Amino acid sequence: MQFLKERFDYLFCSTRGLTLVAIAVVSLITAIFGTLSGPMVEWGVRDLVVRLLKMELVPAAREGRIIMLYHTIAMTIVAIEVYFITELVPMKQHEQKMINGTITVGYLISVIFGMAFAYWGRNFAFHGLFLLGQSLVFFAGILLAIALVPWKKEYRSPADSPYAHTKNGLDLERVAFFVMAVSTLLSAAFGAVSGSYWSNGHETFLAEDLIRNPFKTYLQKAIIGHLHIMLTLIAIAITLIVGRWLKFQGILHRIAMPLMISGTVIITAGALSVVWVEAAHTIIYVGSVFVMLAALFFVIYSWGMLIRKGTAEIEKPTFWQKIKALLSDPIKFGPGWQMVFMNFTVSGVGIFMAVKLTEIFRVWPHREERIILTGHWHILASLIATIILFYFADLSGLKGKARKWFGWTVIIMSNIAFASVTIFSMKRLFVTEAEQQNVVNWTMLLTDIGLGLALVVLAVFMVWRLLDLFKAKGWWVQEYKSGIKRNAEAEIEEQKRKLKELEETLKEVEK
Repeated sequence: MQFLKERFDYLFCSTRGLTLVAIAVVSLITAIFGTLSGPMVEWGVRDLVVRLLKMELVPAAREGRIIMLYHTIAMTIVAIEVYFITELVPMKQHEQKMINGTITVGYLISVIFGMAFAYWGRNFAFHGLFLLGQSLVFFAGILLAIALVPWKKEYRSPADSPYAHTKNGLDLERVAFFVMAVSTLLSAAFGAVSGSYWSNGHETFLAEDLIRNPFKTYLQKAIIGHLHIMLTLIAIAITLIVGRWLKFQGILHRIAMPLMISGTVIITAGALSVVWVEAAHTIIYVGSVFVMLAALFFVIYSWGMLIRKGTAEIEKPTFWQKIKALLSDPIKFGPGWQMVFMNFTVSGVGIFMAVKLTEIFRVWPHREERIILTGHWHILASLIATIILFYFADLSGLKGKARKWFGWTVIIMSNIAFASVTIFSMKRLFVTEAEQQNVVNWTMLLTDIGLGLALVVLAVFMVWRLLDLFKAKGWWVQEYKSGIKRNAEAEIEEQKRKLKELEETLKEVEK
């Protein structure tokens, strides 16, 4: 019993354990439901999985199943980011525990009963529980926003702090986290309002199916705005998280944080106004420029930091020595590189498509434009997932050759896959439909190889973490003890703060 109790306490009472469980949930969903599409259909794997698990794949409910799948994955990813935030950003211990506990129960209920409703019949009690889970996740978001309020006296920055702050000590990085959390709540509520009208003026649809429909209802526009802004806010959150992880500071940090704050506000306003404002996308583009500039400053800082650290013992490092230092740790190099690579596969493609929409893309068959949009969203989501993996691999103490193999395999294989998908989606720019088969064949092959090997490395990593749980002195013990130590230190600091406030209050009373 003690064996189980210790593992349970680690997995569900520590930040690192909760993160491990959530990543395992996403990995399991990906492994199972990834067999229902792509080459798995042609190889007969889908039919085997459907029969083995007794799934009910009614063709008419396909869009609903996909929407449910996306929501369960998204909520789990949001939970992972919340775990990171509650560990990295100073807050009271009871706040951290309440937030983590609430969002854990919420996303697990949503995943279990949401997928059961979508793929194993239409038991509407399950759908009700799915909505209950979503409500708990939303409530956890409210608790997080309250905990992140940046105007509290105890979270003021000292005048000599290397991090961005105002003259009166307001921590601008904390403001950025707070604005992101509030924007996420507003965007989630926006989608929930639309969802409340399902079958009452609003029907299930996939956004990419309506791109050429000139007449969209307000509810359809709301859903389109919701899915765009939620993915963007998840990307903003992970950018702030890795910035905190790599101790992003200095002049670049002081420039980046105001840009990130204003960009988040502008993007959110643009995405939510898509229902009423024709020029909403222009507003989104302005906000995106600010956010992308903030991310660029982070990349410059993080790469500079890696170079300085790797060449600290060299008086006058050469160019190649700097490159070697930069590439020496793929886990810490990876987040910045993926953000740069995103410009070639996501941002650049999106901007080019917006500029040439009527001139080029609307001339193409609907299927081609649909492929571009679908690939665009999936690549961005997958890039975010790889950055999460880099951070968690570092938290997991991955070192030596294993660290390098994991990091470089994820970077190279994911980049091959995403580049291939980008070429496949934009193929009509340089090849005709009659001559496209060769391009389709090799891009799809490279995509399958890249994603396949990246998932294999992830599977090996997760198996290692699973086997580690069975060790009496595994890495999980160090994580658990370090978590207890951090909580104790935070509790002591909180008690000191309370004691200081009490002393100040007594002095005022005596006066």
